[in-house]
Amino acid sequence: MSNDTHQVTEALLNDWATKADGPVALRLKQRLLSVEESGIVFPPTYADIGYNIDTLSDGTRVATIDSVGSQANRLEPFFTSSSQKPEDWLVPQIEIAIRREPCGECEACKKNAESGEACQRPRPVTRSLLDLAHRAADAVVQSSPELLKLIEVAFKRLQQGNAWPLCTIAPTSLVFGVWDSRGDTGEKRPRLVRSIIRAWDVEPLHAAAQFNSVWKLLDERQQEELKKEEQATKTDLSVKGLNDAPATFRKTKSPQYRDGSPNAEARVLGGVLVNGRIERYVTVNLVALRGLRGANEKQTDAIRRYLLGLSLVAATADIELFLREGCLLRYAEDGDQWFAVPRRGEPTQIKNLTAEMALTYAETGATHFRPEWPKVSDEERFPGLVFEFNVAEAKKLLAKKTAEDESAQAAG
Repeated sequence: MSNDTHQVTEALLNDWATKADGPVALRLKQRLLSVEESGIVFPPTYADIGYNIDTLSDGTRVATIDSVGSQANRLEPFFTSSSQKPEDWLVPQIEIAIRREPCGECEACKKNAESGEACQRPRPVTRSLLDLAHRAADAVVQSSPELLKLIEVAFKRLQQGNAWPLCTIAPTSLVFGVWDSRGDTGEKRPRLVRSIIRAWDVEPLHAAAQFNSVWKLLDERQQEELKKEEQATKTDLSVKGLNDAPATFRKTKSPQYRDGSPNAEARVLGGVLVNGRIERYVTVNLVALRGLRGANEKQTDAIRRYLLGLSLVAATADIELFLREGCLLRYAEDGDQWFAVPRRGEPTQIKNLTAEMALTYAETGATHFRPEWPKVSDEERFPGLVFEFNVAEAKKLLAKKTAEDESAQAAG
C-alpha cells in the first residue's frame, strides 16, 4: 500500500467521477464482530450445498456470510424516505399499488358485509420500487402499465448510450446493477457498488433437536386410529405435530449415513465457529461509473457525480447487521479502511470519507434531477408516484419470451 493519503474534498470527488485518468475503484474494508461471545455465526443456507464454504490451498476455510445480491437488497431500501417533501429525497420515491383493500372505517365497511356495498375509500397495498429485487427491470414493473411506459423509454435511451432518463426515474438501478431481461432491450448494466461479507478460518458445526409431541400420552386405541389415518392420507404424523420427530438430518441428495456413521454433509447445520476474522468488502467501480453518459457533456458530468454520491451513501451507510437468525454482527471500532485504487501502482488510503460527506455530495447531485422526477400531488402521500399493478399484464408477461428465458435455455 502507498504511504500517501487522500484528503477528500468536493473537487476530488468530482475528479474521481469524471476524470478518465482517475482511480479505477474505491475500496472499503470493514472489520465486523459477532455479538456472540462464542464466535459462532449462521451463514445463509443454499439448496443442495448448505453453507457456501470454500477451502483454500493452505486448508483455510472461508464462508460467505452475506452474498453480493443480498447486500444490494439490504442497501437499496436505505434510500427510502419517510418525508413527503421531494426536496428531502435523494431518489424518486416510486411506489406500486399491488392491490386495494377495504379501509374498515367508511360507512360501507361498517355495514354488514352481506350488504354488498363497495368500500368508499379502498386503501392501496403498495411496494416501493426500492424494495424490488430486480429494480427497474422487475416483473412487477413490467406488469404496471403506466410505470412501464417511463421505464421502457429509459431502457431504450440507455441502450442508445444515454443514462439520463433512467437516472431521473430509478437511479439506484444503475447503482446496484440492472438487467432488462423481461423487457424489449435486454440492456444489462453492472453494479457500481459491490458488497460482500466473508468469514475466514471457519469450522462448520451441526445441530440436533428432538420434538416431543403428545404421542406418548395417547392410549393404544387413539394411536392406532391415527396410524390408520396416516396410512390412508399418506401424511406423516410428525409433520402434523402428532408424533415425536428428531431433527438431525436435512433434506439433501447426500446419504444420511456412510459406513454406519452419520454423514456430516447431511446433518442439520449449526452455524460456523469463526476462528479468524469477519470482513465486509465494498467496491465502488469508477470505470463503470465513467462509462455512463448523457445526451451532452453537461448531462454526463451530472450523471456521474450524482451516481457517485449515491454509491458513496450506500457504501458508507451503517446498515443493520442482523442478517438472519443466529447472525447478529456489529462494526468493530476503527475498523473501516478506505482506499483509492489507481490503474497502476499501490492503492492510496483515504482518510476522511464519511457518511455525512457522502450525503452532502449526493444531495448536491440530486438537484440536477429533481425537476424531472415524476410530479407529486399534494392531495395524498406520493399519489403522483403510485403506479397500479395490473394482473392482466402479469399474465401477458408469463407468455412472453424474454432474454432471461433464452439465457436459461442456452445454459441448459
